[in-house]
Amino acid sequence: MEEKKISIPHIFGSHVFNDDVMQERLPKDVYRSLRKTIDQGKDLDLTVANAVASAMKDWAVELGATHFTHWFQPLNGVTAEKHDSFITPAADGRVIMQFSGKELIRGEPDASSFPSGGLRATFEARGYTAWDPTSYAFVKGGSLYIPTAFCSYSGEVLDKKTPLLRSMEDLSQAAVRILRLFGDTQTRRVTTTVGAEQEYFLVDKALFDRRPDLRFCGRTLLGAKAPKGQELDDHYFGSIKPRVAAFMKELDEELWKLGILAKTKHNEVAPAQHELAPIFTTSNIATDHNQLTMETMRNVAARHGLVCLLHEKPFAGVNGSGKHNNWAISTDSGKNLLDPGKSPAENAQFLLFLAAVIKGVDEYQDLLRISVASAGNDHRLGANEAPPAIISMFLGDELTAVLDAIEKGKTYGGAAAGTLETGVHVLPDLTRDTTDRNRTSPFAFTGNKFEFRSLGSAISIACPNIMLNTIVAEELTQFAKALEGSKDVKKDAIKLVRQVVKEHKRIIFNGDGYSQAWVREAKRRGLLNLKTTVDALPHYMDDKNVKLFADHKIYTRAEMEARYETILEEYAKTLNIEALTLSEMVRRDVIPAVCGYVGKLARGVKNQRLAVEGLACRAQSALIAKLSNLLDAAYDQVETLDMLAEGSKTQKGVLPRAKYFKTKIIPAMEALRATVDAMEVDVPNALWPYPSYGDLMFRV
Repeated sequence: MEEKKISIPHIFGSHVFNDDVMQERLPKDVYRSLRKTIDQGKDLDLTVANAVASAMKDWAVELGATHFTHWFQPLNGVTAEKHDSFITPAADGRVIMQFSGKELIRGEPDASSFPSGGLRATFEARGYTAWDPTSYAFVKGGSLYIPTAFCSYSGEVLDKKTPLLRSMEDLSQAAVRILRLFGDTQTRRVTTTVGAEQEYFLVDKALFDRRPDLRFCGRTLLGAKAPKGQELDDHYFGSIKPRVAAFMKELDEELWKLGILAKTKHNEVAPAQHELAPIFTTSNIATDHNQLTMETMRNVAARHGLVCLLHEKPFAGVNGSGKHNNWAISTDSGKNLLDPGKSPAENAQFLLFLAAVIKGVDEYQDLLRISVASAGNDHRLGANEAPPAIISMFLGDELTAVLDAIEKGKTYGGAAAGTLETGVHVLPDLTRDTTDRNRTSPFAFTGNKFEFRSLGSAISIACPNIMLNTIVAEELTQFAKALEGSKDVKKDAIKLVRQVVKEHKRIIFNGDGYSQAWVREAKRRGLLNLKTTVDALPHYMDDKNVKLFADHKIYTRAEMEARYETILEEYAKTLNIEALTLSEMVRRDVIPAVCGYVGKLARGVKNQRLAVEGLACRAQSALIAKLSNLLDAAYDQVETLDMLAEGSKTQKGVLPRAKYFKTKIIPAMEALRATVDAMEVDVPNALWPYPSYGDLMFRV
């Protein structure tokens, strides 16, 4: 059967109400007014909104849309939507399709039914969604999706989009102040751009349906290691299996229709693990696009008889899945402010921006760790190519040498990049980069951007980028105040850089982040080692952090407290669900299955002894004894787990409850898992109640 050919330029953005569509369908004066709103933040007149809404509706209906929805991102880290049809009753009993500017601009979902950290009670249910015109509307599944912000009736922010937009504007203002000092009078706006690489696993849906832990928790709570894992490094960048290739092809096409710049796809390190990487776009749009990407992955996978797992650690013993947040700063003319240029030692403007990032990451390392904190990510950080919980920065040899020379007041001698000679005439020689890569670093400079590698695969990228934008805005603001009025900006900027290097170089580490030597060295340097969510979250409400967000008008104290409570509540609820699921699996399936096998073995031993008097049956007898002991241990451990889970109800306050789950429930679950996994290796596949790791990871 001949494969249907597609034209990528033709389908790209075909379901998006983008700038081309707006120019084509909107009156010129309406288009100009809308562009001012998008580009300059000008208020949108209701007359203009009505014209935009009418054109948007007509366009959406042509693509098969019958409904519209305000699409927003509540504090639970996923997206929310309520769909209303375009139909309006007419006088003759028929209906017409209408969509007003008021409906475009504002919606009213129930704010008390989403996580709010106490900001909204059931009797205070009203909330509002507000159109975000900087992120284009799109059509999906018969509905017009309108990206929106979400706030409460009393004005508190209940979403992730609003603070992200605030942080972007805040950094823009601070960066423009710096650029003016260096003689740039043209730049009006500076934007942070993000490319979020998305890792994921694919498993067969029929096998997934037979695993309660995957269905309820997104990860395996039990599972003995398969004979083969990722030891041979044969899956990474390996040939893509036909079934996975078909999934990836449809995924690309669906994402391209939505204007998502899906660029790269490949097999990742672990069996059944893969990655998709997009091209950079603004932080706000990148966040919307990543949420859409995760949703589309799940939907497309279902059409191929697969399930897409986005949990950070769905399988023990192999790589977990992360989301690498590639972050850069660019002007409205497209200039990358983190590009060192050919002579970084002489590029005072670049060095000042670099110093702002270094100072910010060091002073607010706790916030960056908090921004990636979750029960799932706690399983992943620290091994198998995931960075450790200790936040540090990798700059590479050249930039480290440049900063070292500045600190010592010396002239930088230049990097000896050189050429890699292939030794084969038909192959080109390769220009060697002046720095290597470090896959163990949480925050690595990779040429003209920073790669924040600590994010878990299921996380919204909004929070890490809010943190990055705000802390860098804070440092740039401090630098601007120090330099405004300077008679020699470049000279004084280098003095500032020298001061930053002396005071904050402890955060720079180019070595092996997995080594115990680094743990000891980081402690000596005074860096934080916040291993778990429970260790990290209390720092969120530190005075310096509350002051940072208040000064930059990102969050109020009440909004920060709400987020603090929401994250800890989610942590405890996640572990509670896992504990209940594990208990049910062991009680209902594992113990009965192993008891049945032991009984079968015992009957076999008895029959053999009756048939041949004195027959030893040593293997069967040993196996009966071994499994019986493990069964007794599993029974005692599941009883303990249930008792501890019940005891969690007596814990008062979100932090004590979260600590209880960390110190009591997690060890009990790990002990029970170890016992069950030990039984699995001695029970025939036909009798074991669940698909094995070998089945799940090698049967796609």
